[in-house]
Amino acid sequence: MVRDFFRLLEPLGIALALAAPGGFVSADPSHGIAMYGEPALPPDFVSLPYVNPDAPKGGRIVSSEVGGFDSLNPFILKGNSVYGQRYYGYESLMGRSYDEPFTLYGLLAESVETGPDREWVEFTLRPKAHFSDGSPVTVEDVLWSMETLGTLGHPRYQGAWTKVASAEAVDERTVRFTFNTPDRELPLILGLRPILKKVEGDQPFDQSSLEAPIGSGPYVIGAYEPGRFMTLVKDPDWWGEDLPFNRGQHNIGEIRYEWFGDADVAFEAFRAGELSANRELNLSKWRTAYDFPAVRSGDVVLSEIPHERPGGMRGLVMNTRRAPFDDWRVRDALIHAFNFEFINDAINGGEEPRIGSYYTNSVLAMSHGPAEGKVKDLLEPYADQLLPGALEGYALPVSDGTEANRSNTRKALRILQQAGWTVQDGVMKKADGEALEFDILLRSGATQTINIAELYAQQLKRIGVVANIVTVDSAQYTERTDNYDFDMAYYVRLMSLSPGNEQTLYWGSEGVTKPGTRNWMGMDNPVVEDLIDTMLNAEDQDDFQATVKALDRVLTTGRYVIPIWYSPVGRIAHKASLKYPEDKISMYGDWIGFMPDVWWVEE
Repeated sequence: MVRDFFRLLEPLGIALALAAPGGFVSADPSHGIAMYGEPALPPDFVSLPYVNPDAPKGGRIVSSEVGGFDSLNPFILKGNSVYGQRYYGYESLMGRSYDEPFTLYGLLAESVETGPDREWVEFTLRPKAHFSDGSPVTVEDVLWSMETLGTLGHPRYQGAWTKVASAEAVDERTVRFTFNTPDRELPLILGLRPILKKVEGDQPFDQSSLEAPIGSGPYVIGAYEPGRFMTLVKDPDWWGEDLPFNRGQHNIGEIRYEWFGDADVAFEAFRAGELSANRELNLSKWRTAYDFPAVRSGDVVLSEIPHERPGGMRGLVMNTRRAPFDDWRVRDALIHAFNFEFINDAINGGEEPRIGSYYTNSVLAMSHGPAEGKVKDLLEPYADQLLPGALEGYALPVSDGTEANRSNTRKALRILQQAGWTVQDGVMKKADGEALEFDILLRSGATQTINIAELYAQQLKRIGVVANIVTVDSAQYTERTDNYDFDMAYYVRLMSLSPGNEQTLYWGSEGVTKPGTRNWMGMDNPVVEDLIDTMLNAEDQDDFQATVKALDRVLTTGRYVIPIWYSPVGRIAHKASLKYPEDKISMYGDWIGFMPDVWWVEE
């Protein structure tokens, strides 16, 4: 999700420039835009297909967060803000349907129009759209928001803005962005940018503050205390209440977030009835710990939400900015030393499937055999730059499930020896006596990830490698990972069915030194950047899928992350009064846009 979704334009030919008044050939304004093909819903759609359009309004939901917050500006790098405030307090020009791979429909904008090659985009605002203070959403607000986020906002907003050659008002309700780089996704990326009310004067935007920017979303901030709780209250004057896109969404009257020191304490609060719902990522705990009285009486319901989205990447990431992780052979050895089958059995009863690549569980996932067809054609020109397995085929090592993991342990020792490391007096060392020792940075209170790291550290000890587990609070964890101040850390990257510009934020070379990107591993690979460019300009689904599969191969064989598991279903325990459209689950399932977006309270 999540998000945050991120070279040179060939000049337009003279014939194209003369083909229409004003020098543009364009499609007619539309109610929606899809990455490929046409939007599935017609202009007169009544509601999104995965909502209950007649859901009752009102009620309250209380959710848990671990850590704390100290900022009400969720659009900058500094400070710790609240996820819900960003997504429910601010609207974008267009909204995403989670029942299609990547399609947007008008939200603040009533229509969208693009050039024939998507070299420009125009958005026309709805006349009735207004901010929570009652002031109208104007073209000036849109232009200011795009530029401010693109220059002073979080790095996730900045990549797309560098591809905007000009931004201008066409008339009092229409704004046009012209691009300097071929990228078919850019109109959709700008369509999803949050629109804020323009700030007058010299107030710095990029400084952490407890003064929230003004938005136009369904909720406004109610009572809050930094680090303890926050309430979001439904705006009684929300302009978008009756919009077809919003019908059946944002039904709950109040969303309250409570902060806890760790997930175990939050779970006990849920058991005690203080919280409305709890997402469970630990399958073993789901099987064993949810047999308390409220579940047995039916007051708490256990729901499993299926999905069709990629498994994404989840595991321990190695920071290649630091030795010894700058040597792919060391990374490969550490992957072999990770006894996944044993750890999965200890934590999940062996039931969760392993992540095999960045797009596991989807049509975009690489095959594990030799590259073929278009995928092979895309990779062969880079053959001398690829690591072993990218062309020949690659799969993660599989253990026999025993604690000893003898076969993979022997393989790890052989690989380390090739990289110049041997066991000396029980310690893995280089010839100069340097020991193979590193820290695993984890968020305090993250019980499951701490358990994984502890089991892994015990496995590494068998081959003379020392892994020190370091836990820090949420604020320190964010600061250190934003600045890449770690050796190894727990890492999660959610992937969608429509990867695009965000891939540059995830893997682009700018992130080797620039703080705040998602490139935690410090990847600096021109092959990856070339494939991202090719993907962004694919004109049909076949070419797009082949390029993503090629990208998946390069990422996976880069051996940057020690993958753990994914869940083919989302697991939510919730009060029986909380309902969702069980017969209308979107293809993305329990993801962004699901809870509490399409839920309601039924006392």
